[in-house]
Amino acid sequence: MTKGKLYIIPNYLGENSLFDFDNRTRSKIEKINNFIFENEKNGRAFIHKISQKKDQSVLNIKLLNKFTEFQLIYDMIKPCLEGNDVALISDAGCACVADPGKDLVMVCHNNEIQVKPLVGPSSILLALMASGLDGQNFEFLGYLPIKNPQKKRFIKNIEIKSRRTTQIFMETPYRNDKLINDLISNLKLSTVLCVASELSLKNESIVTDTIENWKKKKIDFNKKPSIFLIQSK
Repeated sequence: MTKGKLYIIPNYLGENSLFDFDNRTRSKIEKINNFIFENEKNGRAFIHKISQKKDQSVLNIKLLNKFTEFQLIYDMIKPCLEGNDVALISDAGCACVADPGKDLVMVCHNNEIQVKPLVGPSSILLALMASGLDGQNFEFLGYLPIKNPQKKRFIKNIEIKSRRTTQIFMETPYRNDKLINDLISNLKLSTVLCVASELSLKNESIVTDTIENWKKKKIDFNKKPSIFLIQSK
């Protein structure tokens, strides 16, 4: 029996997105009935937005998030072993990139199931593209430590690394302004900071400037999904 494929389908980065998915993505969603979501409500909302005519009552849905036990992943690939395609969709952006999914993909590779990533918005890449910082050498760090003095030491260390490698990281949106204040307090005046917020959405904002100039800015990034990038000169 020919095995089905695992399709990794990106999600919108938020409401009021200006991004429009191509026909290939829409066509795949209309044909697939086996879905793996990070959150069922968000996943179903995405399916409805892409294909309003699709009958969601026939969907076979599994959940994959930070609480999912590894042994449950094998049950998620059964449709592929039976010849049916499966789609993995996270709550926002690209699954497996700062989001759950890597274990599922590895299990697919171990079982010779073809993995097909589709095109969609990635906040990390969009931020890097628009930052003006080095896109040849970069490192994504995920989340920085929350508490000092560990956070302060971490910021100092990545500033040193950023002389040769753009450092990219993120924060829980309601802590954005606190993070920016910490960066301004601990980075050198000549270091460049880019804050890219609400990417691909109507209120998109991308600001790149030196720490010296950031000290003069009064921009509210509270509760706005953002990516942060730094590079030391």
